[in-house]
Amino acid sequence: TMPYCAFSSRKLCTFVLITKLLSIMDKDINRIKVVLAEKKRTNKWLAEQLGCAPTTVSKWCTNACQPPMETYLKIAKLLEVDIAELLNKEYFKSI
Repeated sequence: TMPYCAFSSRKLCTFVLITKLLSIMDKDINRIKVVLAEKKRTNKWLAEQLGCAPTTVSKWCTNACQPPMETYLKIAKLLEVDIAELLNKEYFKSI
C-alpha cells in the first residue's frame, strides 16, 4: 500500500515520489574519487587494499552505487581521513 500522500491523486503522489528519488539518484553522494585524487591514490590501489574488483571501486567513484558503511569506514582508515570527508555534505542538505 502507498503511504499517506497529501496530493489529491494516487498517480500524482507516485509521480512526485519517483521525481524525488530520481533527483536524489542524480546527485553525487560520496567524494571517494576526490579524496583519492587529493591523496594521490588510484582506484586500482584502493581495490587492491580492499580486496575487491577495480570495477566496483570505479562504480563507487562515479556514484553509480555506494559502498556499504563498513567499507566507508575501511576507506576512511586507508586514506587517513575522517569518514565525513568521504561524503558530499551538499547531497545530505538537499534531502
